[in-house]
Amino acid sequence: MRAVFKREFRAYFQSPLGYVFIAVLYFFTAYYFFTYNLYSNTTDMSNLFRQLFSVVLFLVPILTMRLMSEDKRSKTDQLLLTAPVPRIGIVLGKYLSALCVYLIAISGALLMALVLSAYAAPDWPVVIGNLLGLALLGTCLIAICMFLSSLTESQVISAVCGFAVSLFLILVDALVYVVSTPAFQTFFSYLSFNDHYNGFTYGIIDFSNVLFFVSIAVMFLLFTTAVLEKRRWS
Repeated sequence: MRAVFKREFRAYFQSPLGYVFIAVLYFFTAYYFFTYNLYSNTTDMSNLFRQLFSVVLFLVPILTMRLMSEDKRSKTDQLLLTAPVPRIGIVLGKYLSALCVYLIAISGALLMALVLSAYAAPDWPVVIGNLLGLALLGTCLIAICMFLSSLTESQVISAVCGFAVSLFLILVDALVYVVSTPAFQTFFSYLSFNDHYNGFTYGIIDFSNVLFFVSIAVMFLLFTTAVLEKRRWS
């Protein structure tokens, strides 16, 4: 797993992808920080994190589009599948490499909080809660998008499928008011990433919300492992 992690993490910075992803997320973080904090003269960073929710949804598919599909396209996946490495080790190595790049990218929000603390005292419990929520959101989305990447050898198709999932996760809140069946309303309400994420923007760390994101991440990591197992025997 360690060798896979090092290979994938290094690959992000041997191409522009890692640098561009970090730079774009830093740009949006700085822009929202200027708009909602510096310009409005407030230490409340909850609006910044609330806006980053949508930004992360549409950037993560770009980060993960090559994770599995590139190996499949170049046929190097055969080397991985025949190597003495457990399938879950391959999946976790790739997953953790993307997660590390993502955590570097969202560290810009912590940097903004430190800049703010030089002039005023930010609400650190809220900042920490928001950072945890943003990290958990990325943990879940990376697992979902990596699974989508494992289904195709095209990076473009992988990214488009990721964008479609992100769009669905944004629109799922509206489906609660569109459907009339109570069971579907409850289902879509529980599936709402926005509802589970919002609590973190107020500094509220609810274990049920943490479990929601972690369980979905674990489920899709297992799905990706199953895809690799199927490919090995086909």
